[in-house]
Amino acid sequence: MSHACNTGIASWSATFAPAPEPERLPRGPTMTTTKDDRPETERSELALADAPGASGRVLRGIERVGNRLPHPFYLFLILAGIVALASAIASGLGASTLDPATGEQLPVQSILSPEGLVYALTSAIDNFVAFPPFGLIITVMLGIGVAERLGLLSSFMRGAVLAAPKSLVTIVVVVVSLMGNLASDSAMVIIPPLAAAAFLAAGRHPLAGFITSYAAVVAGFSANFIIAGTDVLLSGITTSAAQIVDPEAQVTPLANWFFMSASTVILAIAITVTCQRFLEPRLGAWNGEAEAADTKPLERAERRGLIAAGVALVVFAALVATAALLPGSPLQGEGGQLLRSPFMDGLPIFLLLMFLTVGITYGLVAGTLTRWGQVPEMMVAAVKELVPFIVVIFTAAQAIAWFGWSKLGLLVATSGADALGAAGLDGVGGLMLFSLFVILPALLLASGSALWTLLAPIFVPMFMLNGIDPAAVQTAFRITDSATNPLVPMNPMLPVILGLMQRWAPKGGIGTLFSLVLPFTIVILVVWLLQFALWGLAGLPFGPGHGLTL
Repeated sequence: MSHACNTGIASWSATFAPAPEPERLPRGPTMTTTKDDRPETERSELALADAPGASGRVLRGIERVGNRLPHPFYLFLILAGIVALASAIASGLGASTLDPATGEQLPVQSILSPEGLVYALTSAIDNFVAFPPFGLIITVMLGIGVAERLGLLSSFMRGAVLAAPKSLVTIVVVVVSLMGNLASDSAMVIIPPLAAAAFLAAGRHPLAGFITSYAAVVAGFSANFIIAGTDVLLSGITTSAAQIVDPEAQVTPLANWFFMSASTVILAIAITVTCQRFLEPRLGAWNGEAEAADTKPLERAERRGLIAAGVALVVFAALVATAALLPGSPLQGEGGQLLRSPFMDGLPIFLLLMFLTVGITYGLVAGTLTRWGQVPEMMVAAVKELVPFIVVIFTAAQAIAWFGWSKLGLLVATSGADALGAAGLDGVGGLMLFSLFVILPALLLASGSALWTLLAPIFVPMFMLNGIDPAAVQTAFRITDSATNPLVPMNPMLPVILGLMQRWAPKGGIGTLFSLVLPFTIVILVVWLLQFALWGLAGLPFGPGHGLTL
């Protein structure tokens, strides 16, 4: 979905499959939802009826347009057709572009020519299976799926939120919520009800805890200290786009790690202040029933499992670091470097092994892993959730491959780069304008991953030709894509979120939800863009080997 969990794998699944029935999802204590058998479009539009005034009309307009967008499978199929037609027209007009690597003038090739049709036919399977995000995300999700299904991620979030001291409950709730993208959509269902219970236990309004946690989960979705499936997926898409200009280009899952780790701290402070200075004074004191928020604490086995998983994580990290840093290690690249090395090439495998190690350790100690056959069964379940993503990737891979083969992508990139350079927008200023440009399509297309697949082949090469690192372009996209999440009318999880929220606001609807999270969206977007500007101007690396410029 775009957005709630927007750039994560769940974003594809929620967008490309029917929205789940609220009552079938994992739920926190005292949560109530009601079944609605109306069609999803009708449910969503009727839910927006309570959004007030001009804002309500804007949201309903965005939703109507979004509802009329074709399924992403067809969206990329249409895009492939547009690329084929445009390449034929450009080729017929004798268009050509300059190869930035060799300085050679390259003519645009028509996909509709005999050679182009042969290419399209014979390369289709290779385009599909070699599409960078395909194998990477399946590999990593095998490990994340096991860790999630054995209960590690939910136990960690439950334990951290419910054990928070009263004086630190807000900041702990926010940090755990920001890290919730490790658990994808589950975080939206698990953490906000726990946050409401923690706030109530501290004598504060539970709705403030719920809204603050929800805003942190969805609007701060990209921020994390730990590399997640989102990083793997987006880096693969960015790599594919960057190779339009440089066939050897590689954007690793660590490309935004430094920036997003710092963002976790910065956004945690900004969201905490927004909660305490704006949201809680608006809500006032809670006058409801305190006993309605009872929450089951971690059991002894779960606590032991978390401790064991923590020890396993430290041991695993130490072993990997030792293997990578030992002099003469085969994991090192030329001259002993790690940035371009077998270690970085094998990073998805290390992530898979990390999640398997900590997940299985937790399962054995906590008792959730009772037989070894559960592990492959959980991997199968994790891959099943990726089937919608795999289906859409087939047409997306063809569209991007045709864009590159025809040289149309290079033509668009060089033309755009010239325009950016002439306008003086080829640095931080241009990236921030791009980030603001993303707002409207992010509100319309209900998948951040699908949106980046559409935008990356155009904007990544364009900025690369002006010397901008693809990692910086990816960062600019992620900021807006994440920050706008709470205001996306097409979010198929909205019925679930409303059901959770109505425990604390029985008469609340979509207008209530959007009005409460709007201050968080504005603060997060402004603070994040400011961090991005300062980060770029200071020349700080966005991740290992990736800065503002190439």
